[in-house]
Amino acid sequence: MEFDPPLIPAVLIRRYKRFLADVILPDGREVTVHCANPGRMIGVAQTGAKIWLQPSTNPRRKLQWSWMLTEVEGGGLSGIDTSLPNRIVGEALRAGQIAEVAAYTGIRAEVPYADRSRVDFLLSEPGLPDLYLEVKNVHLRRDGTLAEFPDCVTARGTRHLGDLMQMVDRGHRAVMLYVVQRTDCDAVGFAADLDPAYAAKAAEAAAAGVRMIARATQISTAGISLGRALPVILQ
Repeated sequence: MEFDPPLIPAVLIRRYKRFLADVILPDGREVTVHCANPGRMIGVAQTGAKIWLQPSTNPRRKLQWSWMLTEVEGGGLSGIDTSLPNRIVGEALRAGQIAEVAAYTGIRAEVPYADRSRVDFLLSEPGLPDLYLEVKNVHLRRDGTLAEFPDCVTARGTRHLGDLMQMVDRGHRAVMLYVVQRTDCDAVGFAADLDPAYAAKAAEAAAAGVRMIARATQISTAGISLGRALPVILQ
């Protein structure tokens, strides 16, 4: 996925009200930008951080800029927009680049399932059980090169694990894919101290047959694409 229009650098002043941030543009102006991230953003929203913004092409939009990337400690990059992993995964699915599900050629997005959810991707193939694929964005790193999910309590995320368990119980296949929007991580684990219910449910889901997989991302100021497979460490 390429960034179009191209990104410009800026300096972060503060992030607040979940979806807003004040920044300094290269010309010295201070502006408010959109932050498409409902989480706590631990470690990726420090005052003074170098960040990258994308200008909007919609003249009616209230905020002209969107915060897309942050430079993290060590010079790596982290993606901020939590909607991007679905777009990146969609591109990878259509290109057959996710080995665990490459046998499936039928791809539908945002399909209603379970009691009150929409699955990110429903995959189908003649002769195979339907496969329900949920995607989660990961950008928390606190210890070494371990990425962790979630960065705050996510009742919705815990519900999705239960939904996938229902699909397995009905004879379908289910996969939870963790997309690490950082360039400095080598594995994915669960932040049980931040959301013990999610960590416990993840272990329960894996034991029930929900497949847990993870992918790194290749990130530059030009674009983001899905990268190598990463191990998922269960509790």
